[in-house]
Amino acid sequence: NYLLGVGRADCTGPVAEIPLMGYANPDQVGGGLLMHLYSRAFIVADLDDNKRVVFVSADIGMVSQRLRLEVLKKLKSKYGELYRQDNVILSGTHTHSGPGGYFQYTLFWITSKGLIRPSLNAIVNGIVKSIDIAHQNMKRGKLFINRGTVENSQINRSPFSYLENPASERSRYSSDTDKEMVILKMVDENGEELGLVSWFAVHPVSMNNTNHLVNSDNMGYASYLFEQEKNKGMLPGEGSFVAAFASSNLGDVSPNTKGPFCANTGESCNNPQSTCPIGGATMCMAMGPGNDMFDSTRIIGQNIYLKARDLYEKASQEVTGSLSSAHQWVNMSDVTVELNVTHKVKTCKPALGHSFAAGTIDGPGAFNFTQGSVEGDPFWDEIRDQLLGEPSNETKDCHKPKPILFSTGEMTRPHPWHPDIVDVQIAAIGSLAIIAVPGEFTTMSGRRLREAVKREFDSHGISRMNIVIAGLCNVYTHYITTYEEYQVQRYEAASTIYGPHTLSAYIQLYRGLARAIATNTVQDLPRGPEPPVFNIGNTTLVPPLTADRVMANKTFGDVLQEVRQQYHVREVAEVTFVGANPRNSAENATEHNFLTVERYASTSDSWHVVQNDASWDTRFYWTKGLLGRSNVTIEWHIPHATEPGIYRIRYFGHYKKKLSNNHAVSVPFEGTSSSFEVTAL
Repeated sequence: NYLLGVGRADCTGPVAEIPLMGYANPDQVGGGLLMHLYSRAFIVADLDDNKRVVFVSADIGMVSQRLRLEVLKKLKSKYGELYRQDNVILSGTHTHSGPGGYFQYTLFWITSKGLIRPSLNAIVNGIVKSIDIAHQNMKRGKLFINRGTVENSQINRSPFSYLENPASERSRYSSDTDKEMVILKMVDENGEELGLVSWFAVHPVSMNNTNHLVNSDNMGYASYLFEQEKNKGMLPGEGSFVAAFASSNLGDVSPNTKGPFCANTGESCNNPQSTCPIGGATMCMAMGPGNDMFDSTRIIGQNIYLKARDLYEKASQEVTGSLSSAHQWVNMSDVTVELNVTHKVKTCKPALGHSFAAGTIDGPGAFNFTQGSVEGDPFWDEIRDQLLGEPSNETKDCHKPKPILFSTGEMTRPHPWHPDIVDVQIAAIGSLAIIAVPGEFTTMSGRRLREAVKREFDSHGISRMNIVIAGLCNVYTHYITTYEEYQVQRYEAASTIYGPHTLSAYIQLYRGLARAIATNTVQDLPRGPEPPVFNIGNTTLVPPLTADRVMANKTFGDVLQEVRQQYHVREVAEVTFVGANPRNSAENATEHNFLTVERYASTSDSWHVVQNDASWDTRFYWTKGLLGRSNVTIEWHIPHATEPGIYRIRYFGHYKKKLSNNHAVSVPFEGTSSSFEVTAL
C-alpha cells in the first residue's frame, strides 16, 4: 500500500505565432488549436510518508533545463524540501506540435525565435499546478504493473544504423523496435480508479511538419481516449481520472508505418541516405497508416490506447516495496568511461554532425543535407567557419567519424549553445525502476541501458526489477545511439552530441545510481556540478502583440462565413468569424477555451455544451490579415455517434485595445453561428 495522488493541468500556452518545437522548421509556427496540452502528475508516497516520488509526463516536445530549474524553484517555495531534484521526474511526451521557446541554450533559439516567456510560463505553471492537484488529493491505494506488445504502430526509421549492431546482439530480439508497453495502474483502497501511466517507445510525429495546429499528437490522443472513457460525461480536460502516455527509448522509432517514399514520384526511398533520385533528401518522407496526418494520428493513437486499456483491465501484479530516488548532475562533456580493465575512453564537448541538418524521414531538413554523411561538405564548412568559427582539432578528433557541422560546445555567444551539465536520475517504486534519461535513446541503446541497470540490481540481490526508460527528461541533449550506430552517422548519430562513447558513459552513470539505490547509499552520491541559469529576459523575434482591428462596419465575433442549415453526421460544419490574436487570450488565462459546440434542449429551452476546443473533433484556425485584422475559422468534424438535433458553434476571444495613456487592455468578446440541424445518415 502507498499514498497516491494524481493531477492534470493545462500547459498549452500561446497557440499562435510561436514556433512549434520538434521539426526545427522555422516556417512551422502555431496558427490554431486541435487539442490542448496537459501536464499529468503522479505522486507515490510510503504510508509513513517520509519518502515520495513524483512522475510528471507533459504534452511538450521535451523538458528543458530552464523549465526544470524553474519548476523546482517553485516547488521549493511551496513545499520546502518535500519535492526535490532527486525525487521529481519531469518527462516530455515529445509531441512535435507544441509551442517552443522555453530553452536557455542558444542552439534552440534559432528555430524557436529565442526565449519566449509566455510559452515557458504556461508550461512551468501547468506542471506545478498538476503536482499541486496530485498533492492535495493523496489517498491510500495500490499500484499494479502490466506489460504487453503493441503491433502495427512503429517502424525503425534508421534500419541501416540498427543493422550495424552486432548480429549476436540483434539475434536476441525479434524486432528492430521495442514493441513492449509497460503500464502502471493506480486504484485507491476502495478500488476506485485513479490513473494510469504507460511507457511506450514511438515518436509522436503522426502530425507532420506542415501542421500549424497545436496538439499532443498520437500519444496525446491515446490519453484523450482513455480519459474520455474513464471520466464519463465530462468534457475533455475535466474529470479526476488521469491517463499519461509517456515517452521511452524512441530515438529511431517512427509511427509512420508505411515507411519512406519520394513525395514527387511515389517510389520508396528506404536507402542508407534516405534520398530520392529527383529532389534528393528533402523529398523523402514517411507516411502514416491513415489517408492524411489527422487520420494517421487517430489510428496510431487508438492502437496505443486499445493496448493500454487491455493491459490496464487485466493488470494483477501488484507493485510493493520501498521508495527511493537517486540523482546526479554530471558534466557530460568530460566523463571518463572504463570500458574494461585496460581500456578507458572519454566523452566530448557537444557537437552536431552534418547529418543533423538532414533531418529524418519524419521531417526532412532544408538545403539537401543527407543522412549518413561521414564526410563534411566544404561549402557548408566554409560558411560555418566564417559565421560561427571552426571546430578545434581536439573536438574534431574526439567526435570521429562524425564530420562536425556545429561545434556547439565551443560556441558561447550570447550564451552557451548546448548544455555540459546534465541530469541522471533513477526513481524506484518497489519493484519498478524508472530511468529518467535526458534525451532520445535509440532502440538498441535503450535495451543496453535497461539490461545494464537490471544486472546491477541483480548483482546486489535485488532481482525481478521492472526497468522502464522515461524519455526526454530534465534537460534536452538530443540523441544517444550505440557506438556501432554512431559509426554510420545517420541523423540520430549526428545528433549524439557528446561523441561516440555517450551511451557507455550513461550506462556507467546509471549503474552507479542503481548501485546506490540497491545498497541504500544514495546519501553518499556526489551531487555533481550545479547547472547554470543564464540571465535572460524575454529575448525573442516573435512579433509583439499589437492592437487588433476590424474592417469597417464589422465588430469582433461577427460571422463572416455562416454555417449551412443542415449537416449529416460525418460532415464538417464550418464557420468563420472576425477574430483577434489568440495570444491575447493565452496571456489572460492559462485555460482559455476558444470554442464550444452546443446542442439545443427544447424541454428546458437552453443550450448545452457538447464539445470544446480540446475535443478531437473540433479545429480552431487563426488567420492573420493586414493591419491588425484577423479571421478565425472553426470546424466541427461531426462524429458518427452525434445525436441528431439543433446545434450552434460559439467562439470566445480577446482583442487588444490601445488606451490613450499608451496602456493596452484585453477585452473579451464572443461570436455565435446560426443554429443548424444535424441529421443521421
